Order: sequence, then C-alpha cells, then structure tokens
Amino acid sequence: MRPAWVEIDLGAIRHNVAAIVSAVDPSLVCAVVKADGYGHGDVPSAEAALDGGASWLAVALVSEGAGLREAGIDAPILLLSEPPPADAAEAVRWNLTSTVYHPDFLDALTAVAPDGLPVHVKFDTGMHRVGADEETAFALARDVVGAGLRLEGVWTHLAVSEEDADFTTGQLDLLDGFLERLAVAGIEPAMVHAANTGGALGHPASRLDMVRTGIGIYGLRPGPGFAPEIDLRPAMRVVSQVSHLRRLPAGSRPSYGRRRALAAEATVATVPIGYADGFNRRLGETGGEVLVRGRRYPLAGTVTMDQIVLDMGDDPVEVGDEVVLLGHQGDEEISADEWARRLETINYEITCGFGPRLPRRYVQ
Repeated sequence: MRPAWVEIDLGAIRHNVAAIVSAVDPSLVCAVVKADGYGHGDVPSAEAALDGGASWLAVALVSEGAGLREAGIDAPILLLSEPPPADAAEAVRWNLTSTVYHPDFLDALTAVAPDGLPVHVKFDTGMHRVGADEETAFALARDVVGAGLRLEGVWTHLAVSEEDADFTTGQLDLLDGFLERLAVAGIEPAMVHAANTGGALGHPASRLDMVRTGIGIYGLRPGPGFAPEIDLRPAMRVVSQVSHLRRLPAGSRPSYGRRRALAAEATVATVPIGYADGFNRRLGETGGEVLVRGRRYPLAGTVTMDQIVLDMGDDPVEVGDEVVLLGHQGDEEISADEWARRLETINYEITCGFGPRLPRRYVQ
C-alpha cells in the first residue's frame, strides 16, 4: 500500500456538532453529509454528527441517502435537491424526506407516496439556484396538503450569510411574508429552516426551527475568521511519508519542466502523493508547503500526478518520516484556508478534492 492517506478525527466532528448544537439551541441541527461528507466520509461523519447531537442529516442525491440507510442509519434524511421525477419511488423506498420545487416532481411523488408522507417545499428568496418562486411555492404547498401528504417543512437557502447581513435579512423577510401568506390560507408547516453554517453561527435570526450545517461540522468556517467565538476543530489531516531521498547540488532542477533551480546544495525528498490525489498542481507555483518533523518545507519542483518533491535544505530527514500536507504536526498547521488562499478558491473545494486513491483512516 502506498503510504498516503486522509486521516479523519471523528472526535473533532462530534465536538464541532456539539458546539453548534449549544450555540443554536433550541433550534435543531441538520448535519450536511453530501459529497461523501465533504470528503470526510459520509457514513462515519453522519454517525459522529448524530453522536454529537445532530437530529437530522442532509444529502444532495437519492443514492447518497440510500447509502446512509444501507449503513443502518435511521435518522431523518433531507434531500436538499429535488430528484428527477423518475427517482420519486426510490426516495420513498429509502425513507428520504424529499424537497419539492417543481409540480412534475410533486405529481410523481404523490403517485407513489403513502398518505402523510412528509415533504419540504423550497422557496427561493435570492439564491436563484434551485427552489420555487413565491407563486409556485404557494401552489406546491397547497397541493401537498391537498394530495394527502404532510407539509413538514418550508425552507430557503441563504446566499451570502457570511458576507452580507442586509441581504440575508431581506431573504428572511421574504420567507416571513411567504409564511404569513400560507397562514392566511390555513397552511402551517411543522418546521421552517433557512440557516446554513454562516447563518447558524453568524445570523441568529436565521436559525428558526432547524439549521443545516455543512462545513462547520468538519471544523471549518464559511469564511476566514468567521464566528471565532465558536470552538471548531478541523477534522481532516492529509498525510504521507518520505519515500526517497537524493542529495543534489546547487542549480539542480527537480521534476517536470525543470521549473526551479535549487539555490544551494540540498536534500530533496520524494513524497508519494500528487495531483491525481487532490494535491493541486498549482501549489507548486504559489508557494505551497508541507510539514516534516514539525517544520515547514517548500516544494522543490512541479507537482506530478503521483509524487511531489521537497527542498529539505540541510535538515535531517529519513525515508519513512511523516509528511503532513494538510492539518497539524507538532505546533505547526497547514489549513484548508491556507490552501484556499493559495489556489484562489474556498476551503469546501479543498476537502472535497481528495480523491478515492487516498484511503480514509478514522481516529478518535
């Protein structure tokens, strides 16, 4: 086996969920474990989140929800995206709570659903990705009740909860107006939810009956330094080991393209992990570093598909030494936010980017 893996601290996930549960009480917490738990592993992350106090889980796809059910998880699971009408029967089969924002999907669901099946209607208040406009959402809510299903929830998604308080307040005002319209028509959903992690941690008015937290349960924040009063602990470390060493003279140019000359004679260490695993090739161009023996070291050349090379200078190093690409080692840390800055992206993309060639190892 190649010595490269992703290490996930399930104790950190439990801690993070418990911290969020405490912060948003009495609102329920729905832990979002779509996309294989943002790269952390969906089933272990879901189990840890439930142990930490989450009441619900959320996924994007019917197949993701089915995988959780096959693993024996019986907590409520919300489908954040409306499935194609052809998948309505599978959503019912796996006891998944469907989100509805198109009449054709509601028709398909009604045709296969038992009486009283819970449904959540998604009202678009400004995200403009998926969801129904007010007229369509009102008609869907009315039709859910008329079809003998149960309007368990009405929800929306906040577009800039970590950036723009005024726009977020405007979205909540639209949701309030919609709920008042439903109430006049005698329609009252059992729960209303709007907050993502940004809303849950930074916009208390958005917490309502339940918050849907994704990035926060994995110990990351929706923006650098956001809501520092909440103690979140990153759950992911990406780890490998030194596999090969060479002593090279000044001026040597390791790796493809021979992009960079060694400024002085140095030990160059090879590490068996590369861009096929999620160690982005641009890190070789933007100052990416790794940790060895608790110290930072730069890349000595271009990131390749399966390997990277490090400039160790004159420092001691041996084959088998632990190399941390993401996470803590000793008193040093390389964070997902640091990678995101170097790559001009967001920390969500970083953790989701580590591929299946890296086995997940779970620790407490």
